[in-house]
Amino acid sequence: MLWGLRQPPRRGPKPTLSAERIARVAMEIADTDGLAAVSMQRVASELEFTKMALYRYVSGKSELLAVMIELAVADPPDLAGVPGGWRGRIEEFARQLSVVWQRHPWLPWATLGDRVMGPRELGWIESAVSCLTDTGLTGTEQLDAVFVLFGHIRNTQSMSAAGTQPWDSDKKVTPIMQELLSEHGDRYPALTAATSSVNSSASHDNGRAFGLHRILDGLETLITERARV
Repeated sequence: MLWGLRQPPRRGPKPTLSAERIARVAMEIADTDGLAAVSMQRVASELEFTKMALYRYVSGKSELLAVMIELAVADPPDLAGVPGGWRGRIEEFARQLSVVWQRHPWLPWATLGDRVMGPRELGWIESAVSCLTDTGLTGTEQLDAVFVLFGHIRNTQSMSAAGTQPWDSDKKVTPIMQELLSEHGDRYPALTAATSSVNSSASHDNGRAFGLHRILDGLETLITERARV
């Protein structure tokens, strides 16, 4: 379906729905209520059709999700005119990917796992890898770098998925954790010292910019070493 390899049915009544229309309604549900709220029954109810009517266009929820992803990711970014060389292009890529994932918060988790990607989604991979094609990195290293990049952006996308930390979404140590650290600071001296400045100087992007810069610093070191060989 995603690659245009499936032939539309030629018999029967004229279609009154389409896979895209069904997927767009499912996207609205996911954007509002989360991916877990999407079901064939819920989508059918929103469209005022029976659930069975939807199966003429998508075989089930997994196929529906594939179409949702392809529509939600939109066209991949064109980074040809971005200044700053490969590093500037990757930074712009990360920014644009973050925007898309913020628009559709379910996307970072829906795009996990081994599955068939559509042409748009694969175009995003192409865009990221193309940033590194003239750097001297091997193909494997380019793919590994892009894998790490996607993982970093995914892991810092939202506070609810950022990982284990003693601070809240406003980057302030929660009162209960502050009290516990004050009382048991001798058991956690490094953590206590580090969190003492969190309230005033912590980043507000879950460490995204810090981590991205460190990843790119490492790549730059490797690329520079390759250029000397």
